[in-house]
Amino acid sequence: MLKKLLLTLTVAVLAQAQRATPEPKMPDGPGKPLVEGACAECHSLNLLTPGHTAGDWTLLVERMVNVGAQLSPEQAVVVSQYLGKNFPEHDIPQAVIVPGTAKVTFKEWDAPTKGSRPHDPLAAPDGTIWYSGHYANVLGHLNPKTGEIKEYRPPTAQSGPHGLVMDKDGKIWFTANFKAYIGKLDPKTGEFSEYKLPAEARDPHTPIFDQKGTLWFSVQNANLVGRLIPSTGEIKLVTSPTPKSNPYGMVVDSKGTPWFVEFGAPKVASIDPVTMAIKEYVLPNPDSRPRRIAITSDDVIYYADYSRGYLGRLDPKTGQISEWPSPGGRRSQPYGISVINGIVWYCESAVRPNTLVRFDPKTEKFQTWAIPNGGGVVRNMMATKDGNLAMALSGINKIALAEIAK
Repeated sequence: MLKKLLLTLTVAVLAQAQRATPEPKMPDGPGKPLVEGACAECHSLNLLTPGHTAGDWTLLVERMVNVGAQLSPEQAVVVSQYLGKNFPEHDIPQAVIVPGTAKVTFKEWDAPTKGSRPHDPLAAPDGTIWYSGHYANVLGHLNPKTGEIKEYRPPTAQSGPHGLVMDKDGKIWFTANFKAYIGKLDPKTGEFSEYKLPAEARDPHTPIFDQKGTLWFSVQNANLVGRLIPSTGEIKLVTSPTPKSNPYGMVVDSKGTPWFVEFGAPKVASIDPVTMAIKEYVLPNPDSRPRRIAITSDDVIYYADYSRGYLGRLDPKTGQISEWPSPGGRRSQPYGISVINGIVWYCESAVRPNTLVRFDPKTEKFQTWAIPNGGGVVRNMMATKDGNLAMALSGINKIALAEIAK
């Protein structure tokens, strides 16, 4: 799990976290000098571990170029080939396909900019799909009917657009994960606005609006949760009670209370919308590390336990917690999750290919589908207005729509 987690962190965090470990000796080969130069310029070479196909390495190098790796297109090819040869895929859990009666079909579109690393999708009311191009510094807008994609680029370089959400006026708000601000795009004019965060809020993560139009957001590695009042620009931050708990995915319940999961601790938490006091719910297993969260119409919480390969449920009314092992097993790394009409949908991000998983709480039965082109880690997904699923396929630079038969 640590290997995949490290590979998804920002270049700045990688550099800080890895320098203490002695640099490994790279295998001889045509790309060795480039790797020891361009790659080591930004992060430790200890990150170069087996576990990726040649295609995975190509996409990963494209993402690194987007965030500053000094490689020409020809050099990027040499580096990708070198890494694919010397650090190949091995010991990857395979997808477990569980049959069932539900029907799902997939459509996929390539992001226009190489190495975008689409992170979060946003299913708009008009049926279009927005997405954050995390490493390409873009917001993308896909029309599934035509396949047309238009990109918008924030004026601040390498902002790292991450989570995104739409307000009631159709404006797109996003977290600038690399540059510590909350951004807003007016699609009608193409104009961007920025709400700078205090220095300690260095990596805003997931944004979500409550029913009053207040924007809530998590700040993962800074261990904070924030509130932004759009009408005034006022920003307030509070620290999660558990040190290094890494506030991550967020939802808002029917009463306007935000909930979030703590990826660095075995906890789910709520935050009082008035006082911003945080209440934590401790999960049964100390090894749990929930990453994304979903909520039903009656305010029951579901969470994807990334570290243990489990789906979990918390009933806030009773405090009761239930858990089920994911079909792909303990190394399946459940990630993106959503609820549609009481049915829980989530993705297993570590199995090959990634799977879309359906869970019926009434029968406690699972059904799974392989994502056609592999998925490449589905970090987040969102239900559309007509009951389908918009997904960002980070590792393969694609946006997807899973159409669920009604």
